[in-house]
Amino acid sequence: MIKRFETILLEEAFEFIQKQDLKFRSKILQNIRRSEQHADPKFFKKLNNDIWEFRTLYSGIQYRLLAFWDKENKSNTLVFATHGIIKKTSKVDKKEIEKATNIRISYFKNKIK
Repeated sequence: MIKRFETILLEEAFEFIQKQDLKFRSKILQNIRRSEQHADPKFFKKLNNDIWEFRTLYSGIQYRLLAFWDKENKSNTLVFATHGIIKKTSKVDKKEIEKATNIRISYFKNKIK
């Protein structure tokens, strides 16, 4: 199956996943792989113009990894997961979106072209 993009876990996102129980971790990673292959808002949803979220609902707990796209290299589209949160509601707090936005801005500012 052809991947639509490759996911890169930034340090905070990686640490978030590592802290989860093995069953939850496996489900989160499985949903990331699904998102890479199929466009399905159940697993990967746009929050605003720049920020997206990987979505996992498992055992009544909502796990979210906020992310942004880097499409500058036409042959290899990347999605960077910035950090993760556990939610009780479906709405993502503005401060979490702002945090992901600031990481995105910093990434493109410091990216070597």
